Amino acid sequence: MNASSVLEVTQYLTFLLGDEVFSLEITRVREVLDYTIITRVPRTPEYMRGVINLRGSVVPVVDLRLKFGMTAASVTVNSCIIIAEATVNGDPVVLGLLADAVQEVLELDKESVSPAPRIGTKLDTGFIKGMGRQNDRFIIILDIDRVFSHDELGLAQELGKNAEGAGPLNA
Repeated sequence: MNASSVLEVTQYLTFLLGDEVFSLEITRVREVLDYTIITRVPRTPEYMRGVINLRGSVVPVVDLRLKFGMTAASVTVNSCIIIAEATVNGDPVVLGLLADAVQEVLELDKESVSPAPRIGTKLDTGFIKGMGRQNDRFIIILDIDRVFSHDELGLAQELGKNAEGAGPLNA
């Protein structure tokens, strides 16, 4: 078999926010949890929903709908928390991403992924790694390291550290 004939594919976890399909590279996803009780942390941005107890570790949870300027959604039986890993200043930051539903793990080859759209100069689309195509639908591929600013990831990192220093959470 010729090495040039091997198609390079990447696996993505797809999930829903409203009617839109988003995805993360599977290598950045640790696990998917059923929705659980989130402890609100005062004086944090609205999209920073709070923290959860994940086997004794404190994990900050972000509502991606609110972060992306969408309306908040009610929690349903399909609501879930995607535990993902971002990087800030070379250090891993574990985050919970609140999603309406998880769909599937999908393999896309390079030919099925287009660059992120350029939508004028005022709209920042730097957090979009690309647009995947599967059949007749588009999948927005997120760059988890760029969805949040360094300050926001730093806040998430501090939330986790400060809460862990306060002792275990009851969840």
